[in-house]
Amino acid sequence: MGLKSSLEWLGRQGTRAVAASLAIGIAIPPLAAALKPAFPLAIFLLLVFSFLRVDPAELRARFASPLKVIAASTWIMIVIPVLLGLLFTWLMPDRFGQGLMLGLMMYAAAPPVLSSTAFSALLRLDAALSLAVLIVCTALTPMVAPLIVLNFARDTLDLDAGQLSLRLFAFLGGAFVTALLVRRVAGPQRIAANGGVIDGVSVILLMIFGIALMDGITARAIREPALVFGLTAFAFVMAIGLYAFMSLLFWREGAERSLALGFSAAHRNMAVMVAAAGASLPEHTWLYFAAAQFPIYLVPLMVTPVVHRLLEKRLPGGK
Repeated sequence: MGLKSSLEWLGRQGTRAVAASLAIGIAIPPLAAALKPAFPLAIFLLLVFSFLRVDPAELRARFASPLKVIAASTWIMIVIPVLLGLLFTWLMPDRFGQGLMLGLMMYAAAPPVLSSTAFSALLRLDAALSLAVLIVCTALTPMVAPLIVLNFARDTLDLDAGQLSLRLFAFLGGAFVTALLVRRVAGPQRIAANGGVIDGVSVILLMIFGIALMDGITARAIREPALVFGLTAFAFVMAIGLYAFMSLLFWREGAERSLALGFSAAHRNMAVMVAAAGASLPEHTWLYFAAAQFPIYLVPLMVTPVVHRLLEKRLPGGK
């Protein structure tokens, strides 16, 4: 195959490739350590390619029901993070140190993962609502996430809320502006024609991200298996719990919308927070960051039969 065909093929293997990258990072620790310095750049370029795939004209049409988007975004970016912060403070104020608290709050305050819209489309959920909520939550991140994170995880970062906000503005805004410039130069037709190539490059960046993320995890799992597996199990509980909570909260809006919002609330783009904060994060923060990635790739497989069953019951003639 030629380069273009190879990239298009790789773009269709996204889920498998990313899952394989996590396994590679665990199996080859030196490779994970070598790729870790490339982590922030990989996240930035992933954002650029994700924004590049969003058609501005199509995006404007996604805000036909702004009240639903505002309500969902408020719950995802403000109400749920504050409630989780209060819960975490009550459950484990000093049990694992502020490093873990920082990781938990970075997860709670982060916007939805970039794949939330693709997952919604795959399961025949409301991808339009998912995309609109993703954009609004991402725009809100620099304004609200630092305040929430640093309120509940004080004295953990060598940054104040203003500095973290500026970094997030620069990171997210820089990726958005870069995508706009590329779109202006290349033109929408060329971008649409090379969508498969863009997806393939994105998968390569995701694999770099996944391998780098596993730096130190293998050694820590050998030394403290109970801690690593405990945090991973807790990450699954968090993801499934938030999925169910958000879906039930908006259930009156219909299964297609509520289940799409459940995925957005459950799976957070913690990588943006970590990349903006810098590499000097406490060990427990990085450890929870790694543990939180496993539900992102595995929970969709777990809930797919349930989602299909719920959607079938909402169809005419469904039982």
